[in-house]
Amino acid sequence: MFFKRFPLVTFIISSGLILNMSSCKENNKVIKQTEIAFKKEGELTIFKSVDSTQVKLDIEIADTDFDIQTGLMYRDSMETKQGMLFVFEDARERFFYMKNTKIPLDLIYINENKSIVSFQKNAKPLDESSLPSNFPAKYVLEINASLVDAWSLSVGDSISFTEH
Repeated sequence: MFFKRFPLVTFIISSGLILNMSSCKENNKVIKQTEIAFKKEGELTIFKSVDSTQVKLDIEIADTDFDIQTGLMYRDSMETKQGMLFVFEDARERFFYMKNTKIPLDLIYINENKSIVSFQKNAKPLDESSLPSNFPAKYVLEINASLVDAWSLSVGDSISFTEH
């Protein structure tokens, strides 16, 4: 008797699985990330020690826990003369990474005297590898990748900034 009903049981189970699978496909929702626009919160000048030239940038300032943890995550782009300045309460070795960061960046590590102490160039988008400062830093400036070389920045150059 069981063998006579086996095709019916197989059909019922198969139908249930197909219906269940098709309903799962219908429930897939696309979540679109809200675009985060640059918000000018200050201006920063880099003073090159070699030839006294200056590079001027508009900056966003990350000085709260949330802003520091979020940084430039989820952004699709940033203009050449824009950057994000991270401001910490103390100077110590810093470790950054590119989790959820879609644009390649140069990281400039700056000590409490506002002098550049090191760089991490061409940080790869979405890479979670550690990007250490290797020296105590109180500030970190993130700019588009390759600008450190394009602007011929070097250790010992200095910055000043004003907040708006």
